[in-house]
Amino acid sequence: MAKLIYSAIGSLDGYLNDADGRYDWAVPSDEVFAFINDRERDAGTYLYGRRMYEEMIAWETGDFTAEGPLMEDFAHLWRKAEKVVFSRTLAGVSTTRTRLMREFDRESVRRLKESCAEDLLIGGAVLGGQALDAGLVDEVQVYTAPVLVGSGTRIFPSRARVPLNFLEHRRFDCGMTFHRYACAGHGQP
Repeated sequence: MAKLIYSAIGSLDGYLNDADGRYDWAVPSDEVFAFINDRERDAGTYLYGRRMYEEMIAWETGDFTAEGPLMEDFAHLWRKAEKVVFSRTLAGVSTTRTRLMREFDRESVRRLKESCAEDLLIGGAVLGGQALDAGLVDEVQVYTAPVLVGSGTRIFPSRARVPLNFLEHRRFDCGMTFHRYACAGHGQP
């Protein structure tokens, strides 16, 4: 069975973006970007909510040849992966290898995990929170930027109480860190 991994880049005080919706402070250095690409090679499917999907569409429609090999590599990884978008409001999807599901359904996601040979990555705070609440997340991976932003969208907007077992930590030259944990259990406070 594939693992469901919630992965996010956030600020030291726990936000994906700031109060204005900006996340330019979280742009990864080349060292971090190469590390992310290597991590995502094992992913066969991305799970997104509408907003995250709309942000990621550029990886299919954009030409990244002039942007350098790291961006080109990520675009290739993203294009080859399956995508599942959860949205009640999105009229349709515009990228290949993508399907639309109207709402998050625990059993559908569980069956997806059972049927996939490669890991699934879940992106976006709302969808990640739903998966944590449902007890479906196997791993949490957080890249922490060395910045405090004060407010914005929380990395974990969930009521779930999930014990975590430490798996890995890495510090990058730019000051960003990576933390990886296995979800040891699930329960509500």
